[in-house]
Parts: sequence; C-alpha cells; structure tokens
Amino acid sequence: MHHQPSERVRAPQAKLSVACFSVVAVPEPGVMPRVLQLFAKRGLVPDLWHSRVAPAGELTIDIQMAAMDGDTARYVADCLRAIWGVECVLTAEKAGVRRA
Repeated sequence: MHHQPSERVRAPQAKLSVACFSVVAVPEPGVMPRVLQLFAKRGLVPDLWHSRVAPAGELTIDIQMAAMDGDTARYVADCLRAIWGVECVLTAEKAGVRRA
C-alpha cells in the first residue's frame, strides 16, 4: 500500500508584542553582564542581543524581548537606567509573530 504525502497543515500564527531596548553605555567589561543579569534574574532570555563598541567609543546594546507587556518593559527600562555605566536607554514596541 502506497501512501500519498499529506499536505502540511500550517499552524496559525499568533501576533505578539516585542519590546525593544537600545542601551548606550560606557565600554567597561562589567556592563554587559549587569544588563543581562537584569533579564536572567527574571527567568528571561532575550530573543535578540546585539552589542558593539561604536566608533565614537560608547558601547551599544540592542535587545529584543518577545511577549513582554508594556508595564514590564517600562519597569525593565527603568532598571536598565539604574545600572552603573548605562548612559541612555531608549525603548520601542513592535509587532512580532510567533509560529505555533
């Protein structure tokens, strides 16, 4: 008996919000672990983490966290601003899609 391959059924995609954080800090070795610790102690792993030392000499860190509500994102941004060496934190929210 030969079976025909069945068509794959695509699961519906759930729309969700992605919290985006852009951090500018002094390029010191302890800054990145302190920033990451803020997420880790809440049991969170950022969906995206990109960091580099810009030509102007500052450390820039871009972080994206899916499914983070606005109140939590504002709280995390305030906590980021309180970290030694962090000079500026910008936040944004964008629509994301998580495949089920």
